[in-house]
Amino acid sequence: MSDSIKHECGVALLRLLKPLEFYQKKYGTTLYGLNKMYLLMEKQHNRGQDGAGIANVKLDVEVGKRYISRKRSVATNPLKDVFQQANKRFVELEKNDPQKLKNPKWMKENLPFTGELFLGHLRYGTFGGNTIEHCHPFLRQNNWKTRNLALAGNFNMTNVDELFQQLVDLGQHPKEMSDTVTILEKIGHFLDEENDAIYYKQKDNFSKKEITKIIEDELNLQDILTQSAKYWDGGYVICGLLGHGDAFALRDPNAIRPAYYYKDDEVVVVASERPVIQTAFNVKESEVNEIKRGHALIIKKNGTLEEKQIRKPLERKACSFERIYFSRGNDKDIYRERLELGKRIFPKVLDAIDNDMKNTVFSYIPNTAEVSYFGLLKSCNEYLNQVKTKKIQELGDHPSHDEIAKIMEISPRADKIAIKDAKLRTFITSDTGRDDLVAHVYDITYGQVKSTDNLVMIDDSIVRGTTLKKSIIRILDRLNPKKIIVVSSAPQIRYPDCYGIDMAKMGDFIAFQAAVTLLKDRNQENFLSEIYRKCKAQESLPKEDMINYVKEIYSLFTADEISVKISQLLTPEATNAHVKILYQSISDLHLSCPDHIGDWYFTGNYPTPGGVKVVNKAFMNYIEGKNERAY
Repeated sequence: MSDSIKHECGVALLRLLKPLEFYQKKYGTTLYGLNKMYLLMEKQHNRGQDGAGIANVKLDVEVGKRYISRKRSVATNPLKDVFQQANKRFVELEKNDPQKLKNPKWMKENLPFTGELFLGHLRYGTFGGNTIEHCHPFLRQNNWKTRNLALAGNFNMTNVDELFQQLVDLGQHPKEMSDTVTILEKIGHFLDEENDAIYYKQKDNFSKKEITKIIEDELNLQDILTQSAKYWDGGYVICGLLGHGDAFALRDPNAIRPAYYYKDDEVVVVASERPVIQTAFNVKESEVNEIKRGHALIIKKNGTLEEKQIRKPLERKACSFERIYFSRGNDKDIYRERLELGKRIFPKVLDAIDNDMKNTVFSYIPNTAEVSYFGLLKSCNEYLNQVKTKKIQELGDHPSHDEIAKIMEISPRADKIAIKDAKLRTFITSDTGRDDLVAHVYDITYGQVKSTDNLVMIDDSIVRGTTLKKSIIRILDRLNPKKIIVVSSAPQIRYPDCYGIDMAKMGDFIAFQAAVTLLKDRNQENFLSEIYRKCKAQESLPKEDMINYVKEIYSLFTADEISVKISQLLTPEATNAHVKILYQSISDLHLSCPDHIGDWYFTGNYPTPGGVKVVNKAFMNYIEGKNERAY
């Protein structure tokens, strides 16, 4: 997508299993937990661009002492800001009384963020304003420790309206209709009920103070989460800390959103990406586990760890777009998958250049397509090795050294052509001036492309195509190539997402624009009205009974027809080169990412009923001229 990879939230959860004195003695600091949290979150800087937050819970704190701390930020660099705030007291202590930094007991009693439980969040906002109030972790506070809840997650729910109404039916008064509030209050409701049930069971046998300790021991997080998550429809990894010291990380039944964990005798750690844990704790890939679909990792106050089923696991539909675009590429499997995406699209590229490798320059569009580019080059080399083998065989039995050397010199012309020079700041209000500035977001390497050349540029995905049209193709055309071939390692993105990234408006997708334009070209525009009537007719149906009628629009055209039209739509006026845009096939996507077959972006095959409801709503919004998200 040619922009920074920060379109997904990220989570991190850390439980220290030893007393703080252990970490002071072994690692030389009482702040071991806080330091590791910073590392876990910094290594996920590819997630979240709008805000960051951390929470900390101390175990077994004396009455009258604060045991929950939280810091959140929506500053320009929120992660840096959050940890500067969290470390402020420690910096002051280092100046004024450094010996106390070596006293774990005093630090825990007197300073925030010195507890055993940490929860961190990197926010990419899909709903609500970019304010502190919308930043995770959220807190549900109470004077009884077992009723306190800190919550953070990587999730979107498609049925917020239903969940909101359920809270209202319980007699609650939710402060806003958002998935975060509804989830927090739903879990909070059943947490309260569990507290009450244990209390009334024991109230005739023990004092109220004694019952508090019994509740801590008997609180059944599996039951609480099972009741809370019963009607959730969406993709989610939701993490929580309870005030007394229990913690959990819950994953959706289709495993749409990623979650990994690691445990040894010192820590339990959860993160959105596997290599983050590997790096932060220097452990092998095999030691990091994936949280099972529909399961929750439950960490009790006593340090025991169990993985419990919360929802019945459904077909695994782990998001393939996570692999193509969201996640950092230093995961072994993700790296291999991105290579495969580049390799598998090579036959289409070869056809587009008419097999003319001699007069073709290969490059990529920063900043996320580099690995797919390496895969493309691998296929280039494999093809050229066949060509070279054939040429050598044609030389006969006694080829000369010079003849062989000349053939062996044949190789792909690979160069770095596009350079992302600056991030546009919209301080120019004039459309003309702004467009000129946008056109120069990318710069180019001069002198490597001739007028007789094809220029092949691979990108990870093409969603809207705005950057291509306004910047990349214009600037590449200055090199005067014969053809500009832009290659997407992902298939055509045709349908809105409602499980993570905020792509919920049909009119934004260049593939949809192309389909609509094709209908107009063929005088079939009335077909849109027909689809609208079908969507409207099922608006009042339960989401489980809805059909994705938007598929019928795309069924009228081949993928190639849509690609040709996209090429036309994204070619700027006065472009000299012939522009062709190629997309990955869905079959090759599945072969490249065999364990992540969640492909609703490309196929419209949503893993939950709520997804079908969203796509129909998104289409109706488009027809009705409503510029708003569909969930």
